[in-house]
Amino acid sequence: MLLRFLTAGESHGPALTVIVEGLPAGLAIDMAGVQQDLLRRRGGYGRGGRMKIESDPVEVLGGVRFGKTLGSPVSMVIRNLDHANWTSVMAVDGEPTEERQVTSPRPGHADLAGAQKYGTYDARDILERSSARETAARTAAGSLARQFLAALGVRITSATVSVGEDLGCIVPDERFDDLLALPDDAPFRCLDGGCVERMTAGVEQARSNGDSVGGSFQILARSVPVGLGSHVHWDRKLDGMLGQAVMSIPAVKAVSIGDGVEGSFRQGSRHHDPIDYSGEDRRFQRPTNRAGGIEGGMSNGEMIRVTGYLKPLSTLPKPLPSTDLVSKERSGAAVERTDTIPIVAAGVVGEAMVALVLAGECLRKFGGDSMAEVGRNLASYQAALKAF
Repeated sequence: MLLRFLTAGESHGPALTVIVEGLPAGLAIDMAGVQQDLLRRRGGYGRGGRMKIESDPVEVLGGVRFGKTLGSPVSMVIRNLDHANWTSVMAVDGEPTEERQVTSPRPGHADLAGAQKYGTYDARDILERSSARETAARTAAGSLARQFLAALGVRITSATVSVGEDLGCIVPDERFDDLLALPDDAPFRCLDGGCVERMTAGVEQARSNGDSVGGSFQILARSVPVGLGSHVHWDRKLDGMLGQAVMSIPAVKAVSIGDGVEGSFRQGSRHHDPIDYSGEDRRFQRPTNRAGGIEGGMSNGEMIRVTGYLKPLSTLPKPLPSTDLVSKERSGAAVERTDTIPIVAAGVVGEAMVALVLAGECLRKFGGDSMAEVGRNLASYQAALKAF
């Protein structure tokens, strides 16, 4: 893997850290842009109290000098401001105490399986790392990948498709710029006012019932070069890589590329995208994009679309029944601070994960130790495509 990242840290620990390795030298880094992506991750209708505490200040510890990457690993840290209230619970040294122990695992969470796997009766050892708080570090890493892709002409954004039982609101390819223009404080990343009203009602109904609610979000990537990924091996297929990346986001339980789900109910003649050779730039293109920009494991030059399906969050204000890890007696599941639905945040994290995959595949395809070299290689490839 030519571009990789590694995160560390717990939800209520001192900080989250992330190391991004593989970025070429000479990439101009806009730290205000990284901070803005972290701010976007905190927003959206349905978020909980933790987001009022954390401002997610990000600091670069290495790999950048005078505003540009050096070609060495980039290291960043995001301080957990809430750690001040958890210093004794999350202490590095000392003896364990019963303070804020979690012995009643939450159905649907990592608590029980993790406690059994690692042999602990305090599920806090598991939930601190399995918490979606870790995605703040991914968002910072993905922001660097997004800036790399922007230098190659690739843009990425996200949209909220559905909340609860709503049938959803898909954004047409031609409204990509309208999505980019949405204000960061929009309650949902959605262009349809009617959908926004139904989404809001779905969140409020779940919140009033002491419940959570699921939903779906879509990542869109425009101007992705033809030929990223490969058909030759299972682990080189672009749709497979994107599926794994988005599925790894906490609470995502299903992923679809293009009309992947809808296509399973259609005949081929009503699903596949016809191929034209047209347009001002005289190129191969498709009047429809049901394939979501990927065919045979490779990008085909159309808009890449990846949909993630978010299950209802596992922490419920009115908890489901559980069983105590120690006493084995019935109990109510543990209650941690939580959201009703983090659907906008899931989309922002999805953007980060898609950006990291696409950036890595651009580096695999075009290579280069510096941005100048990557740019030359991309320009040569694009010239060859025009002559094809």
